[in-house]
Amino acid sequence: MVTIKKEGIILRKTTLDFESEGVLNPAVIQDNGKIHLFYRAVAKNNFSSIGHCILSDYQTIEIRFHSPIMIPEFEYEKHGVEDPRIVKIDDLFYLTYTSYDGINALGTLATSKDLKSWQKVGIIVPRISYKNFKLLSETQGTIAEKYKRFNELPPSHKDNKDVFLWDKNVVFFPRRINGKLYFLHRIRPDIQLVGIENIEDLNPDFWKDYLLNFKDHILLSPKYDHELSYIGGGCPPLETEHGWLMIYHGVHDTIEGYVYSACAALLDLNNPEKEISRLPYPLFKPEEKWELKGEVNNVCFPTGTVVEDDVLYIYYGAADKRIAVASLSISELLKELLHYAS
Repeated sequence: MVTIKKEGIILRKTTLDFESEGVLNPAVIQDNGKIHLFYRAVAKNNFSSIGHCILSDYQTIEIRFHSPIMIPEFEYEKHGVEDPRIVKIDDLFYLTYTSYDGINALGTLATSKDLKSWQKVGIIVPRISYKNFKLLSETQGTIAEKYKRFNELPPSHKDNKDVFLWDKNVVFFPRRINGKLYFLHRIRPDIQLVGIENIEDLNPDFWKDYLLNFKDHILLSPKYDHELSYIGGGCPPLETEHGWLMIYHGVHDTIEGYVYSACAALLDLNNPEKEISRLPYPLFKPEEKWELKGEVNNVCFPTGTVVEDDVLYIYYGAADKRIAVASLSISELLKELLHYAS
């Protein structure tokens, strides 16, 4: 077992309107010696924007801005911008988030060169109806049944023609691999992988071909008890000498509802489609009171990391209400993962 230290809560909601209901699921990046957290801030009626704070070390808040740095501006995100992740590729910051219009939840991209001014690129995942996805999945053999279970059209939306399959948890790799941009996304219950030359390649023809060969793009599927219901992308993958270290979330159902845990896997450096190993147990799971009780109980939802020497700090949403951090030894985690390599 990997030794985990729960460092505790570092960010809580305030009385400010935009974050009066909760703060959670931060994108995290180090830049010019500072740690930036771009976090989901929840207002009344579950409307989300993205707040920003700067840390002087892994847990000490230096600056916390009193207004969000990103708010809903377009129809496709009118109910919220949620659950950001961030990487820097070359000289550009890529901030991915889930745009929510009250019905559809879809992976979306914004970019920046300075972490201050943001250009919204828009939705980058396919907008496909439940009916069309069902037809496509049925051509994929044995995967059809499990995808059908998790991707049924909600009865309340059956007469709405603009209802799309939910596609969330878009997480970029922090550099090009063999000249390509790679990112994770999640159509339940698996994690899928996309490789492209440029963002502009994500056009309808690309997604049509992608979905026609959908099973070839499944990266990870639920395997162990703690992730048996479904899984999803978490933190941007970390490059190590042994492969891409992937911290993701796994979900399993209990009599008290879903339990979200942090999980770990290792992918091949030159071929991220290849899984080298994954832990057969949760990296960490809800145990502390701040993880067990909140807006959604029993949630540890990892979304960002900071590396200092051999220490990996993992930032996560705790019970969908607050932000906490856990730490571990990277070398110890890699050794444990390699022990389970196939």
